[in-house]
Amino acid sequence: MAEQRPRGLWHRFLARPNTDPVKALGVAFLVALVCGLAVSTAAVSLRPLIAANMDAERQARMAAMLADLPGMGEILAETGAGAVDLQLVDLASGTLVSDIEPTGYDPLAAAADPALSTELSRAEDLAGLGRRENIAPVYLVRRDGALALLVLPLRGIGYGGLIKAYLALEGDLNTVAALTVYEQAETPGLGGRITEPAWQAQWEGKQVARDGAVMIEVVRGEATGPHEVAGISGASVTGYAITDMVQFWLGPAGYGRFLDRLRAGETP
Repeated sequence: MAEQRPRGLWHRFLARPNTDPVKALGVAFLVALVCGLAVSTAAVSLRPLIAANMDAERQARMAAMLADLPGMGEILAETGAGAVDLQLVDLASGTLVSDIEPTGYDPLAAAADPALSTELSRAEDLAGLGRRENIAPVYLVRRDGALALLVLPLRGIGYGGLIKAYLALEGDLNTVAALTVYEQAETPGLGGRITEPAWQAQWEGKQVARDGAVMIEVVRGEATGPHEVAGISGASVTGYAITDMVQFWLGPAGYGRFLDRLRAGETP
């Protein structure tokens, strides 16, 4: 009986010898295709969970920072999670935004969307971001109805990549309560030391502005005034980046207009 010839393109492909280059390349392509689809599907389906975990980690870091501040532990213990009020601010006007749900809002995604962000000129883009979201989150901590603490999320480009931090200001909106860096890609042992508690502790009590001008900066060598923070030896570029990041977000292109409204007595 004559050998039956495989029918169909797929059957003819499978009937090829395993040593056939066409079959080997075809199988490799199919395996790569299936694996790629599996990875893509997993990435898309897990994206909300990953985003939620990252947000939870940021919140935990901020909560830990607040709990370590003098008096803040008592406030949080008295009022619980309700003491920290997450709000969104229109950076152009300095007013609070009430028609967007703050929980889950992603400022990085907004900054990447031309419809939701503003392109920065070279002169105003101290933080090296390129674009800045039009609406940004802030955290307010109140005690007995008065603002006790304002926490501002900051980010900027450092020597090795993006730096993310929280800057906490006391109720006078000029005294630094704390600075904590929760994400960075600086050189380990040099710029990477900005995450060390000893370096971050220097920020407590520093004054951010004088006569309305943002003055706080990281300096080379020892700090000699209320607006100076001692830099890290061998990490001058990282120090400059932290200075530019803080000054940008405290300035008119960042939270400056919102801070002006608060200082004028407008209650958030």
